[in-house]
Amino acid sequence: MRKKQVVVIGSSATDSSFQDIAYLIGKEIASRGFVLITGGRTGIMEAASKGASEAGGIVIGVLPGKSFEEANPYCDIVLPTGIGYARNSTNVLCADLIISIEGGSGTLCELAYAWQYGKRIISCSFTGGWSESLAGTSIDNRRNERIIDAKNIDDIIHELDKLMLS
Repeated sequence: MRKKQVVVIGSSATDSSFQDIAYLIGKEIASRGFVLITGGRTGIMEAASKGASEAGGIVIGVLPGKSFEEANPYCDIVLPTGIGYARNSTNVLCADLIISIEGGSGTLCELAYAWQYGKRIISCSFTGGWSESLAGTSIDNRRNERIIDAKNIDDIIHELDKLMLS
């Protein structure tokens, strides 16, 4: 039986004040037996990867470049794509659920792809960036639902538990 896959997206900045949130989300994902997928690099991606790894989970990094060495040290499986930012499309296609934490233009790109592909999206409005801007909204009229607005970690855990039942 295929394991559920959760993609965590967010800023690659290593000074993000929300790395502790990403770490907790990674732990929660792994504790439910889900696979964590990220862009495999630094910042939010690395913090979530560390949380999932320390909880015994499987961590996959989908890299923009061609080198395995670009991955953060918590990735169990590293997929160098060599396609730059176009890897954002591949990243979100791998998701049963996407969790967005703060984020800049790369996160915005992934959110747009996720929306177009009909993926379930949880956006952490309490973390700022594009996650705050798009939480609770519809990007366009191609879908009837809205991006799920997570106002705190409990909202995220609630959505992860709903994923377990689907």
